[in-house]
Amino acid sequence: MDGIAWEALLLSLRVGLTSTLLCLPFAVGAAWLLSRTRLPGKALLDGIVHAPLVLPPVVIGYLLLITLGTRAPLGAWLKANFGIQLIFTTEGVVVAAAVMSFPLMVRAIRLSLDAVDQGLELAARTLGASRLDVLFTITLPLMLPGILSGSMMAFAASLGEFGATITFASNIEGETRTLPLAIYTATQTPDGDAIALRLVGLSMLLAVSAITLSEWLHRRTQRWLGRS
Repeated sequence: MDGIAWEALLLSLRVGLTSTLLCLPFAVGAAWLLSRTRLPGKALLDGIVHAPLVLPPVVIGYLLLITLGTRAPLGAWLKANFGIQLIFTTEGVVVAAAVMSFPLMVRAIRLSLDAVDQGLELAARTLGASRLDVLFTITLPLMLPGILSGSMMAFAASLGEFGATITFASNIEGETRTLPLAIYTATQTPDGDAIALRLVGLSMLLAVSAITLSEWLHRRTQRWLGRS
């Protein structure tokens, strides 16, 4: 691979890994709220969490722009008080990828949590286990297939994110140009077809590998838990 491909690949992997780790604790919390609580307005929360799945990515990018841009109230506050600027930065790409992949992770974890037998948790409580003991010894281990598969799907989605990224973080070489943006740039460049084709092949390889690994991890954890 040439320097352009390596640069885009490394940036994409960095963004995918960082955004997945950033999403994970919030996704577990959101899945718990949606699955195990009876909060007023839970249907509205469910709709907000899953909105990135149905809204055009450009809309999400624009919402990030008017929320976290340097002229937006929150973005201006972050820059003035903490020196944090997300727009046109790698960190902004991470935020865009995290927002777009978040519902995929929440959905997988929620389905896994719904499948946990609450009778086991109740039995542990009646035997004297604390809530934390139940959480860490029963609930989280049984949720593990959903956590792992959801994380891998979110990682794969982050690698392919385009619309929100280019709207919020722009297309800056070495800073925000991930694989999808590098492919777009190559298609807009004279004689860039060869580069675009290599980048497309690389993207397809990464996507298939991530999905295959997600399925393998799911099956392995299911066997470990004795479910198959």
